[in-house]
Amino acid sequence: MKRRRGETRISETPATAWLKAHGVVFTEHTYDYLEHGGAQHSARVLGLDPFAVVKTLIMQDERAQPLAVLMHGNRTVSTKNLARQIGVKSVEPCKPEAASRHSGYFVGGTSPFGLRRSMAVWVEASVLALPAIWINGGRRGFLVGIRPEVLSGPLGAKPVQCALAE
Repeated sequence: MKRRRGETRISETPATAWLKAHGVVFTEHTYDYLEHGGAQHSARVLGLDPFAVVKTLIMQDERAQPLAVLMHGNRTVSTKNLARQIGVKSVEPCKPEAASRHSGYFVGGTSPFGLRRSMAVWVEASVLALPAIWINGGRRGFLVGIRPEVLSGPLGAKPVQCALAE
């Protein structure tokens, strides 16, 4: 784990514990959280490309089975395309309370690492082609920088193509 000079170390989260347990090298990036600011806000504050800031969305299928979708910060998920590609009838975002219950994280601080409940994780395929990504580290106002191979490797996320431009 590397820190830029002047950055403070944040206390461990289930996500950073998961990354350490899997031997993943990551950098820590803190910023002032803004309610409903999302990945676009964190990218702007940290001087990152929003295409390389990956948001973690907790959704559910028609049977209310949760799933996580990892998407570029400046793209939205086509739930119709996602449902078709993963072989379910429909997909919709979870209500914030349900998303927190399934993931173990507050909305705005959801990470795909160290999820409370086991669930399928899907990643927009073009995320995997980036040289580096920044993704939530398990707390509002906290991103970790990692190589995208971590998503398809240790995390086991399966690629899909369901991005829509915002």
